[in-house]
Amino acid sequence: MPFLLKTNDSPDGIDRSVFDGMTARIAADRPAAMKDFMDRSYNIDLLGGSRVSDQAWQNSFYVAIAASAHAALGCVTACREDFRGDLARITIPVLVIHGDQDRVLPYEATSRRLPPLLENARSAVIAGGPHAIIWTHADEVNQALLDFIGHPGQVGRRHSGPENPPQNRSQNGQAS
Repeated sequence: MPFLLKTNDSPDGIDRSVFDGMTARIAADRPAAMKDFMDRSYNIDLLGGSRVSDQAWQNSFYVAIAASAHAALGCVTACREDFRGDLARITIPVLVIHGDQDRVLPYEATSRRLPPLLENARSAVIAGGPHAIIWTHADEVNQALLDFIGHPGQVGRRHSGPENPPQNRSQNGQAS
């Protein structure tokens, strides 16, 4: 995301207290902070057992906890950086995929703001998708990628959900 922090020139951003709270939580008890982050990434209270297995969640937790404490804190610090000036240099087609139920980086504060800042961007908003959308909504993400690869220069927005389900499924449920 180009700039996540809420400021006078970024009123739709995320309040600094959210980032400060994350930093304090990681510094105080990194394993508990990573568990909370993974739960929110997967919307585990809604999607656990149906869209994400315990094993997939555990795998993500183990990867997160294996990162150094310095790197974990650095991820939060990087979220406060302003990258908006860098976006003008991106001239290739860009696909922005985001779940509309992302509790970590809400769509309204992040991906909704990105396409207008890019020269050639397309957006796919996945209905019911959390932050860890590649695990929970793999079919929809794969379809959005295939659509983009097939027509990368088409700027526009595509919503996926019951009213616009992804197409081109093979027998095993994977996008073909």
